[in-house]
Amino acid sequence: MAVLKLNDISLTYQTPESETEALKNVSFTVDNGQFVSLVGPSGCGKTTILSVVAGLIKPTSGNVTVDGKPASSKNGDVGYMLQRDSLLPWRTIEDNVMIGLEILKKNTPENRKYALSLVEKYGLSAFLKHYPSGLSGGMRQRVALIRTLAFKPKTLLLDEPFSALDFQTRLSVCDDVRDIIRQEGVTTLLVTHDISEAVAMSDRILVLTPRPATVKLDYSVEVEGDTPLKRRENSQFSRCFDTIWKEVKV
Repeated sequence: MAVLKLNDISLTYQTPESETEALKNVSFTVDNGQFVSLVGPSGCGKTTILSVVAGLIKPTSGNVTVDGKPASSKNGDVGYMLQRDSLLPWRTIEDNVMIGLEILKKNTPENRKYALSLVEKYGLSAFLKHYPSGLSGGMRQRVALIRTLAFKPKTLLLDEPFSALDFQTRLSVCDDVRDIIRQEGVTTLLVTHDISEAVAMSDRILVLTPRPATVKLDYSVEVEGDTPLKRRENSQFSRCFDTIWKEVKV
């Protein structure tokens, strides 16, 4: 069953001098619990699509729904995790985890209990009273993800969430994040420039055209492996990578 639906999304930026067509008739769905990645040439509009889904940008035409209702991050239906963890350095890990609940006015005992259960479940309970400066980059990303999941969004948006990490840490954090998302059953849309990352993590990959972006290819990833790292070790991985790379570079 589709949780996220984009229906003929087009977006044209207007300026006093000219207009720029950013998106053109973008349509796709993401089923319940599915992990889908958006890839494409630099500047093609991948992050713009996330902003439209989150309700931060209104499209010129078309609509986005989550569970049949207009999509919006303001009511907690959509969780948005940015490129950097954006943890507030003056707040403890516990207080950082709770900030989304506070902003959305969902800071109830029940929701706090759920957030703390995620912290414990994913190995961060010993750091609740610590500050972000005392955590590694990978741990900070786990905190940022838990903060986003604490208010139980129906759709999770990830915008290059591993780009600030070194390669070795990135591989480890990809495994952590994918495991958390799988266990929590969250429908996810990832934007990445890294095709290998998309192949390692995704159920499907959507390849976008150069601007104005439209969906060029909807590709089902059939690479065996319980984790992103295991997928990278599979012989099917390079074949899938090559297929996507040829579509992106054309």
